[in-house]
Amino acid sequence: MMISILTLLDKKTAKLPDDAQPLFDDNSPLVQLQLDTLWLNKGSKAWQCHPDVLNCQSWAKSWSEIHLSALGQDIDFPATIDEDTDKHGAQRVVIQIADKQQPQLWQFYPKQGLLESPAKNWYLIPPSQREALSPIIKAKAVIDN
Repeated sequence: MMISILTLLDKKTAKLPDDAQPLFDDNSPLVQLQLDTLWLNKGSKAWQCHPDVLNCQSWAKSWSEIHLSALGQDIDFPATIDEDTDKHGAQRVVIQIADKQQPQLWQFYPKQGLLESPAKNWYLIPPSQREALSPIIKAKAVIDN
């Protein structure tokens, strides 16, 4: 019974919603992204990342293949976000698309699976794609004196 439930849940969460659209395509591919202090860049042969990122290729693939569902325009702040805690915990995402002059500054709310565009439009990231958008980084030792 438990295996059946887990299989059903996996099938439901792995499927993209019908209204989800790719953020990038062949005509406008992602070439560079910065998430707070971590970055990725499309090299001539493969993706290159900040030295602390351990899963560079899969992290870059996740961002370059991201799908979004529009939530509407001119929302000040979705009710799903607790303003006191999570609004200030948003991650800055700077996106550079091929052949575009200016990079775009987005806000990423990983806990809620939300992205806010530079035009203040809100987008929902499908649950199946959320976890892969956060990089795996090297652990740093803390030395006490």
